[in-house]
Amino acid sequence: DFGRSFSPDGRPVLAKIVERLPVTLLLNIVEMAIIVAIAVPIGVMSATRQYSVFDKITTIFVFVGFATPDFWLALLLMILFGAQLGWLPISGLRSLNWEYLSFWKQQTDFLAHLLLPIVVATFGGLAGFSRYMRQSMLEVVRQDYIQTARSKGLVERVVIGKHALRNAMLPTVTILGLSLPGLIGGSVIVESVFAIPGMGQLMVQAVFERDYPVIMGNLVIVSTLTLVANLV
Repeated sequence: DFGRSFSPDGRPVLAKIVERLPVTLLLNIVEMAIIVAIAVPIGVMSATRQYSVFDKITTIFVFVGFATPDFWLALLLMILFGAQLGWLPISGLRSLNWEYLSFWKQQTDFLAHLLLPIVVATFGGLAGFSRYMRQSMLEVVRQDYIQTARSKGLVERVVIGKHALRNAMLPTVTILGLSLPGLIGGSVIVESVFAIPGMGQLMVQAVFERDYPVIMGNLVIVSTLTLVANLV
């Protein structure tokens, strides 16, 4: 029982959190799935082709990804794809006429609203995870058992995919587990810029309004996720 919010509606804090949590989880789970699906192959290819043109291009991408603020990238994409081209919506999760659309058009509209936030949230994380994967793979391919596997006559695809990748994934999986609390607190900027009604936006509003019960409820959930991630 986290008590009631200090805001004028006076709703229970738990009800507010339960209402916002699914949106944030959906956004961040999709984001993490995309990051892992793209970062692992990029990291492996960069490590197995060290100092190649591909490796140099991905290194530049990593520096750009680390150096680009999320809110700045979000504003640029909103101006280009929302204001100038008019291809994508720039705020919220639904259009104003969402209730009058057919079922499939509603799903398409929902995905269109999620596209820009997911791109912004994925960009920086993709740079970081691909670099972790590259460094981990470089350490593994220099181990003696990898040289032994090659000397036994195994093809390179099996050596990298079966022997090296499994061990190289261990540090990446650890980092992925420790980023679990970020599923709640890491989307503050994206949700605020794109006006997405999730946990991040709720946290920002609670801080500005000095709504201490909501702030403490959020912190309890983030702390619990941190403990669970460390335990796993």
